[in-house]
Amino acid sequence: MDAAASPTELRTLERAAREVRRAILEMLTISGSGHSGGSLSVTDLVTALLFRDLRYDPHNPAWADRDRLVLSKGHAAPAFYAALAVRGWIPREELATLRRLGSRLQGHVDREKLPFVEASTGCLGQGIGMAVGMALDGRLRGANHQVYAILGDGECQAGPTWEALMAGGHFKLDRLTVIIDRNGLETDGATEAILGIEPLAEKLAAFRYQVLEIDGHNLGEILDAYARARATRDRPTAIVARTVKGKGVSFMEHQHAWHGKAPSREEAQRALAELPPLPGEEGRA
Repeated sequence: MDAAASPTELRTLERAAREVRRAILEMLTISGSGHSGGSLSVTDLVTALLFRDLRYDPHNPAWADRDRLVLSKGHAAPAFYAALAVRGWIPREELATLRRLGSRLQGHVDREKLPFVEASTGCLGQGIGMAVGMALDGRLRGANHQVYAILGDGECQAGPTWEALMAGGHFKLDRLTVIIDRNGLETDGATEAILGIEPLAEKLAAFRYQVLEIDGHNLGEILDAYARARATRDRPTAIVARTVKGKGVSFMEHQHAWHGKAPSREEAQRALAELPPLPGEEGRA
């Protein structure tokens, strides 16, 4: 959708993102394992796509003209699953099966199990290559669908990421939108302390991308960036979204220890108390 979101639409998206965060916490607590920090940091970016921007038919996931969303940072699967459930595309109760043997909701997204998954990801640096391939395939077939790839900033330390980005720029894949969840933290600490990736925007520009730097929790900025990416021709777009690891939960925010950790039941209660359901959402667990 290209039209600017109205204040009412933005409030609706904010409510949805809040509910997605609650669902993430609930499902991770039941599972007892999974990635809290990066799922919460990417929530607003995913919500804006699934609830407004993505051209998709949930009743026909194989629709040839659908937009493609590749979660290259596959460990943020809880955010994707929670958004699908809050959107009404999968049963809400299915979230309780996260990481269980035989579940459609694996710890990293699996395209063989869930029809909404475009690419099985988990090994960082591979998803972006598949997204570039999808965009190139679309061009060769004369298709006009958009391809979105969501990357973690730690993933930008991987060599294959830059090989794929180089190809996207070289082939001027204007249907490709790369979204980088720039929360600044990875498993062992700050990205810049472990293996610095700055100046990130300048690097992406040198790789022939239109670069948009935004607040990754401001839904108005997110939607504007998505619209600008969709309208741009002759080059791909890279959105550097400045986010907060563990966004929405005070004791998780800016803490790398929550990268791959699920909350205990007591911690979940504290977290959910900071994200109380808004009027009309009570009882939706």
